[in-house]
Amino acid sequence: MTWTRGPLALLAVCVLLTGAAGCGSGQEPERGSGASPTPVGTLLEDRDPEGRPYRQVAQRDAPDVGIEVQPDGAGDWDVRLAVRKFRFSGAGAADEAVAGRGLAHLYVDGRLVARLRTTEYRLAAHLVPRGTHHVTARLYADDGTAWAVDGRPVESTADITASQPGPGAKPSASAPGEARTHATDARPRIGGRGSPDRAGKAS
Repeated sequence: MTWTRGPLALLAVCVLLTGAAGCGSGQEPERGSGASPTPVGTLLEDRDPEGRPYRQVAQRDAPDVGIEVQPDGAGDWDVRLAVRKFRFSGAGAADEAVAGRGLAHLYVDGRLVARLRTTEYRLAAHLVPRGTHHVTARLYADDGTAWAVDGRPVESTADITASQPGPGAKPSASAPGEARTHATDARPRIGGRGSPDRAGKAS
């Protein structure tokens, strides 16, 4: 009897321990799912010029951005973005990718000049010396990855031309061009909805 009861007691203890472990493992995914959101899109090996990876999403789910740049009366430039399927996150947003959320990086000739959490920005004249320049807005998730479609970043580029007008002349700009998501050439300004050449005054 002693020999028979011993294994039964051990078996009962093992069942209890297994049940407890089972309960613990069942709770673990809940804690994990609460701490980390469902992954958005697919991280690609391709990266932006600063080394941030592209986060690819399907075209139907992708955000979209357009850019318009116009000279103001003081020699600076007014930048306006138009976004679709996208909302700007606040400054205290968590460092995670959320579908359709994030911020825009603004570049002049490939150089980062601002991180935007709004659709309007004043581009200082000293950042746009005399000549033709490419002003690009690229959309990023809050974790620093660049939103992408078909392996290309979601961005928009406007070509602007700053000139020194003669006495009494006023800065002028042509009408905004039709916007689109991606460019068709292979220049550094990949993609974009944007305005055609702008003529304006540079300080």
